[in-house]
Parts: sequence; C-alpha cells; structure tokens
Amino acid sequence: MDKNIGEQLNKAYEAYRQACMDRDHAVKELQQKVENYMQQIREQQEKIELQNSIIVKLKSQLAALNANR
Repeated sequence: MDKNIGEQLNKAYEAYRQACMDRDHAVKELQQKVENYMQQIREQQEKIELQNSIIVKLKSQLAALNANR
C-alpha cells in the first residue's frame, strides 16, 4: 500500500512539475510576443510621425502655391 501511495505522490509531483514548466514557458512566450508587439507599435508610431511631418510640409507648400495665384 505504501508503494502505491509513493507512486501516486511521484506521479502527482511530476504532473505538478510539468504544469509549472508549461506555465513558465507560456509566460516567456507571452512576454516575447508583448515585446515584439511593443516594438512594432514603436516602429508604426515613428512611421506615422514621419508621414505627419511630410503632410505638414506638403500643406505649407500647397498654401504657398495657392497664395502666389
């Protein structure tokens, strides 16, 4: 009977250990995805800022052209 309980405890501990490793892996994977998404957001924000500055320049050029007419 004691051997059976010991085996059950070992199986339970191994299942717990595996669940913890799976959890840790999932957390690391999620953190990596968050970092990647944050980097993509930063890059998109930089592109938006650049495009906004281009738009401002083009609008000022258009206003200058319209003023000369």
